[in-house]
Amino acid sequence: MSASLQLDRDRSSNPLDILEQIIAANEWAFERRSDGEMAAEAPGKWCDYGLHFSWSHEISAMAFTCAFDMKVPAERREKLYELLALANDRLWIGHFGIEAEEGVPVFRHSVLLRGASGASAESLEDMVDIAITECERFFPAFQFVLWGGKSPAEALAASMLDCVGEA
Repeated sequence: MSASLQLDRDRSSNPLDILEQIIAANEWAFERRSDGEMAAEAPGKWCDYGLHFSWSHEISAMAFTCAFDMKVPAERREKLYELLALANDRLWIGHFGIEAEEGVPVFRHSVLLRGASGASAESLEDMVDIAITECERFFPAFQFVLWGGKSPAEALAASMLDCVGEA
């Protein structure tokens, strides 16, 4: 994601102001819905990801979700919940879940900024980069469970193969 940005280097009390600049610099579609909410769409290798940022000035926290462009049929959610638990064990930051109403897999993360002078552009870029990277890494496992008939453990093992060398 690291676009060469010429951001205002002074820290903002609202991290959405910085995120708006980052997203615009990457030329992603976005909508600033209010002072406390922004949505964007980021392209990925497997699908486009829906990004949603919510800022609460009262508690100095930002909630962030990165949604997959895939719906999970109700009858397949039990297996996917098992996969989510296995995948979450491999994450350092954030966690996977399923958005209840729409049945869409999401990566979630929250950032507390109480006592900080604001969020840095670098930390916000990292937050978005990590979310998209983890979604890209686990996307095949989601597909293997939902449409490939694999067990969650098989799907995770198959999708976590690291290629070595060149063909």
